[in-house]
Amino acid sequence: MVKNSDGKIWIGDCPIRQVLDRFGDKWSILVIELLSHEGKLRFSEIAQTIGDISQKMLTVTLRSLESDGLIIRQFFPEIPPRVEYELSDLGRSLVPHIQQLTSWGQEHMEAIKENRRRFEEKQSKG
Repeated sequence: MVKNSDGKIWIGDCPIRQVLDRFGDKWSILVIELLSHEGKLRFSEIAQTIGDISQKMLTVTLRSLESDGLIIRQFFPEIPPRVEYELSDLGRSLVPHIQQLTSWGQEHMEAIKENRRRFEEKQSKG
């Protein structure tokens, strides 16, 4: 976070937003978690394991993760061509943090569900 001249926190153009945006999307964390457990996977294996991701969205996600240096894409000039994806060292360094967030989510899921239920009930009455 960045402080402006008034000493107030300003996050409008903070560089960390670009990094955090990567993990705010629907698929990046799933892909990183999958590769952390499975090692190298082909595009089709990632798609089959995740299930409900479109080919286009998986392509966009993999390219974004590759551009950030979190995964490595290896192309094999065979017939048919083969492409494998695996976590880079940088991507592997992120895994413990994702696992902590996952643990937090599992620990607090029931409370979150209950809070959502109460919120929805309150909204429908109001």
